[in-house]
Amino acid sequence: MGGPTDGGQGGAEAPRVGAGVRRRRRARELTLAELARRTGLSAPFLSQVENDRARPSMRSLQLIADALDTTAVRLLAAADGPRTVDVVRADSAAVPEGGDEAGHDEGSGVAAGGGGGSSDERGAGGQGRVRPLVRGRQQLHALEFTGRHDWQREFRHPHDELMYVVEGAVEAEAAGESYELGPGDTLYCSGGVTHRWRALTSGTRVLLVGVADDFPPR
Repeated sequence: MGGPTDGGQGGAEAPRVGAGVRRRRRARELTLAELARRTGLSAPFLSQVENDRARPSMRSLQLIADALDTTAVRLLAAADGPRTVDVVRADSAAVPEGGDEAGHDEGSGVAAGGGGGSSDERGAGGQGRVRPLVRGRQQLHALEFTGRHDWQREFRHPHDELMYVVEGAVEAEAAGESYELGPGDTLYCSGGVTHRWRALTSGTRVLLVGVADDFPPR
């Protein structure tokens, strides 16, 4: 296991998911062209992702993860080695929710290695961003969502998950019920519950904490 680490200023470097994507693709004996067909993303873009020359949005990472029978959280976790103690600084890099090929925005593929930017750049009033708060393959995962987050897909995890609204407002659906949440509110979903959520204001900030999907149940 790794020893204590401190993200410091180096924490602003973008998560390097390329090697993990490549390993997973090769383990499933898929070519880039086959992965492109499964995801709807272009082979050149996927090649850039695997070589860490482009940083995929969370939406693209989810498409890639689906095609490789894994999750976006696992691909992010594979970017770092295990740590027994780890400090993730407030200026650590966030992953855009959209803005590359999956988001159909200009400038496909954000250049890797860029800084996390100021708090205003990390989603306040604009495109949403996701910041991993737990690095490496751990029993616990935690993500910070800032700014815009629209209805996308539904999620159902094998283990429990907790949502905490830090700022703004959220509409969430879980097990067929709808809830509006404000600052300080939480939503708990036990394993197997289908759920989804969206931000109702541009300055919304949400923490999601859960047990890693591949952690064996007790």
